[in-house]
Amino acid sequence: MNTEIYFVRHAHSVFSLENEETRELSEKGWQDAQRITEIMANEGIDHIVSSSYLRARQTVEGLAELMNVKIELDNRFRERDLAARDYRFEDPLEAMKKVFKDPHFRHPGGESNHEVQERGISALKDVVSNYQGKKVAIGIHGNIMTCTLSYFDEKFDFDFWEKTTKPDIYKLTIDPDFQLVGFERLWEPCETLL
Repeated sequence: MNTEIYFVRHAHSVFSLENEETRELSEKGWQDAQRITEIMANEGIDHIVSSSYLRARQTVEGLAELMNVKIELDNRFRERDLAARDYRFEDPLEAMKKVFKDPHFRHPGGESNHEVQERGISALKDVVSNYQGKKVAIGIHGNIMTCTLSYFDEKFDFDFWEKTTKPDIYKLTIDPDFQLVGFERLWEPCETLL
């Protein structure tokens, strides 16, 4: 029996490395989180799992309330540490390209893409094993999501990551042999009118 996983990338949050775990959604983020709830309302979600980071939890809170489902936290779905918190990049985008180009490379104090993928796949395998045949929404972050997806197909690379939005929703259908047999984007970004 196939399991349907909904990767829900968190909505917009004002960047603050010092508050990585606790930063909240912005006003736009809260509005988009409401849209997430509306889109996901008819999917028949059975369970909700989330990164322990606040912005990821807040993005799926409305859905949890609507479905009367408790959010299960799994710290393995947290965002990757690109480098130590006190390490500064001259060009963060180039730093990101480097870890995607070489999956085993890591910046000082950071995680390699390979390490992030192992963490994400470990968590995802547990979700699929625990909730086989169910529909599970997972509050997640862009890097860990992309690295986890790259386990199934190399097309989930830097270019894919760069095209994702905050928020975003990807529906994965995973068969009992842990093969990705379906992939669909459910989120359609809308332009804000000025």
